[in-house]
Amino acid sequence: MMSLAVCCSLSSSSSSGRAVLFKSRFADEEIEADCIRNLGTTANMSDVQEATNQLLDVSLHENQESIQVMESGPRSESEQFQVTIGATVPTGFEQTAADEVTEKLGSSCQISRDRGKIYFDISVESLAQVHCLRSVDNLFVVVQEFKDYQFKETKEEVLKDFEELAGKLPWSDPLKVWKINTSFKKKKTKRKKINQNSGKEKIDNGRGDKTDERDVKKAFTSNPLDSHILDYYENPAIKEEVSTLVGDDLASCKDETDESSKEETNPEVLKFRVTCNRAGEKHCFSSNEAARDFGGAVQEYFKWKADMTNFDVEVLLNIHDHEIVVGIALTEESLHRRNITHFGPTTLRSTVAYGMLRLCAPQPTDIIVDPMCGTGAIPIEGATEWSNCYHIAGDNNPLAVNRAANNISSLLSKSQIKEGRPSWGLPIDAVQWDICNLPLRTGSVDIIVTDMPFGKRMGSKKRNWNLYPACLREMSRVCRPGTGRAVLLTQDKKCFTKALSGMGHVWRKVHTVWVNIGGLHAAVYLLKRTPQAFVHPSEQDGERTPW
Repeated sequence: MMSLAVCCSLSSSSSSGRAVLFKSRFADEEIEADCIRNLGTTANMSDVQEATNQLLDVSLHENQESIQVMESGPRSESEQFQVTIGATVPTGFEQTAADEVTEKLGSSCQISRDRGKIYFDISVESLAQVHCLRSVDNLFVVVQEFKDYQFKETKEEVLKDFEELAGKLPWSDPLKVWKINTSFKKKKTKRKKINQNSGKEKIDNGRGDKTDERDVKKAFTSNPLDSHILDYYENPAIKEEVSTLVGDDLASCKDETDESSKEETNPEVLKFRVTCNRAGEKHCFSSNEAARDFGGAVQEYFKWKADMTNFDVEVLLNIHDHEIVVGIALTEESLHRRNITHFGPTTLRSTVAYGMLRLCAPQPTDIIVDPMCGTGAIPIEGATEWSNCYHIAGDNNPLAVNRAANNISSLLSKSQIKEGRPSWGLPIDAVQWDICNLPLRTGSVDIIVTDMPFGKRMGSKKRNWNLYPACLREMSRVCRPGTGRAVLLTQDKKCFTKALSGMGHVWRKVHTVWVNIGGLHAAVYLLKRTPQAFVHPSEQDGERTPW
């Protein structure tokens, strides 16, 4: 009876209420002990029922009060704590990244004059969600921005100003964000290691031992704060608990682990480095000189220890003409390193692949093809983010197809270990084929997204003069007339423009995005398939029968 009533109350409460109910039900030990003594001294069933109801009423009453306190306390504090996040993105895809931020975080986004950077304001409760953005490479929290910084005339005066600047900056809130972000990363790594071990045990031993599974779960849930933060990190949709959790973290809540309390009593000296990124021709100083003098002042201010390799904090000094942004890095390595484990000679970044896919706005049930997939970066990113579409990865090189298949397999293994159960798979297939003679029906493909050979590491510019027209012709055949679209990346712009000029009856250029790929000035072309039916070249002189 008692467990049934508790289950009913759980199903009607929010996710944060569930956590509170378990906690508050057993929080007041004196009241619970009195109820149990009443149960022991009473002999008839009516008294037992009355004591049981008393225990449930007290628990539910305490639960309601706890929910009100949690919702009105830490949540309001965390919502007031706003920070500015900076992100580096693939050059040329700044608007794409800004659109993703607005769509997923609901924040307005500012595109920097310094290409490849965006800035947006968030509440700290959304910090973990920022790490789930697909279009950004690196993240940092902004300490302060100077939009029109006036540099002195001589190098000595400028470097002296940098030294004085370090002590005037508002470091407090950005360092709090860095601390919360570091705890996210540590707990995610811890959970990842435990998941890998438990996943391997399940794969090796079939169903495995139930006691072991309970022990693994206990390792996660021993600290409620750790468990909730990790759940949010894996599932950004959980929003109700997060403001409370971040508020608890900011207020140094009582549920701290022994390890964190030891760190507070015996704080270690942090190690840091300063990285200066400078662009502009009118500066009388070098990046190294700015980093050296500014870093010396930071060291003097915080009493940190400088370390160029094994650092805890990376301070960023971004200078673009007369604009200066000081920040603290939130990522140790680029977020584009997420899908690919088997690399080829020209592996495309996952962030660039996402930007290309987003340009063509995939819709549910669309068939998306990459006819020159290489390692499969584009279709794998597509299958991960647009799982309601069907993706085909193809290439004429058997080594490339093998790498793509291995990358798909690795991603499935990661998913299986992460979830702790067999994965249902991804909506993607890898095929070996000839790009000029695809084994696909005419008008059967909705979207074509591919990275065409630049003619440098793969192929040659001479071969591209024959390859590009043949590719565009075959793509126009399989692409659906009227609604089909293609997003094509190439550095051989002259050859592509020439090939496209002869295909104006089937392809219409909608948009061009200029990007930087490994230091090469390349272009991403968004093409729209015209309503005209495909006519094979050999039949153009005859009856013009559709293929």
